[in-house]
Amino acid sequence: MHYLTLINQNLDKQGQGSDNLNMELTFFKYQGAGNDFLMIDNRARVFNGIERELFEQLCHRRFGIGADGLILLQEKEGFDFEMKYYNADGRESTMCGNGGRCVVMFAKQLGIIEASASFLAIDGPHQAIVLEDGNVSLQMGDVSSIGRDNDAYVLNTGSPHYVQQVNDAKGVDVYRNGKAIRNSTNYAAEGINVNFVEVVGDGQLKVRTYERGVEDETYACGTGVTASAIVASLMQGLPEGDYAYSIETLGGQLGVSYNFKDGKASKVWLTGPAKRVFDGKIDFNLA
Repeated sequence: MHYLTLINQNLDKQGQGSDNLNMELTFFKYQGAGNDFLMIDNRARVFNGIERELFEQLCHRRFGIGADGLILLQEKEGFDFEMKYYNADGRESTMCGNGGRCVVMFAKQLGIIEASASFLAIDGPHQAIVLEDGNVSLQMGDVSSIGRDNDAYVLNTGSPHYVQQVNDAKGVDVYRNGKAIRNSTNYAAEGINVNFVEVVGDGQLKVRTYERGVEDETYACGTGVTASAIVASLMQGLPEGDYAYSIETLGGQLGVSYNFKDGKASKVWLTGPAKRVFDGKIDFNLA
C-alpha cells in the first residue's frame, strides 16, 4: 500500500502545467535519540526531488509538522529500498545516520523488510540489522582520510564533520560556536557539521552537534557521533585496533564500533533507537 492519495490527477511533474495537484499526504514521524524525521512512502514516485519549498514547510516547527529532516523511501532494483534524505531547509543532503536507522524501521513497518535490510543512500549501499531490543545497527561507510584544522579533526562519515575536543560539553554554546565554524571561510560554501566532544571515561563520550541544513543544534547526529568516536582514539593517543564507544547526546545514548588501522576506519557500525512517534495526514497543493 502506498500512503499518497491523489485528489486531482492533473500533475505535470516538471512544474510546467497550469493545474495544481491537491494532495492528501499520510506522513510518519520517527525519531532516533531525539533526531526527528518525516517519513514518506514514495514508491509511487509522486515526489521527484524538486519540492524544496514543500519539504521545508513540512519540516518547519512553527508552520509545518516539524522535523530535523525528511526522508523519501523509494524502490531501487537490487536493494530492499532507496533512501533520499532532505535537510529541514528542503535541500537534498548527504548521508544521515539516525535517519538511516529510522528509515529501516519505517521499511519494517511497511512490510518491506523483517530483521535486516540492504538499502541505497546518497553515499552508497548500507546494511542494517533490527535488534531484538528494538534498536537498529547501521553499517556506515569506511573512512579513509582524516584531516586537521588546527586542534580539530575534519572527516567525512557520509556527511562532512568538524570535531573539536572540549573539557565540558554541557557548557559549550553550541549554537554560537557551531554557527561561527560552519560559516567560516573554510566551510561557508558547502557547510560542515560541527561536533563538540568530551571524553568522560573509558569508551564513553558526550557529543553535541550543530548541523548544517538545520542551522542549529540537534538532539543527536548519527554521522556526527560516528565521526566523534572515530577520532576519539586519536584524541587519546590510543593504538590501532577495535573500538566501541557509548555516546551520550541530548536525545539519548548511541553506540559506535569500528576498527582503526593505518589511519583508516573500517567495519563502522552505528547503533541506537529508532522509534515511531506518530503519523497523520495533511492536505496541500503542489503547483
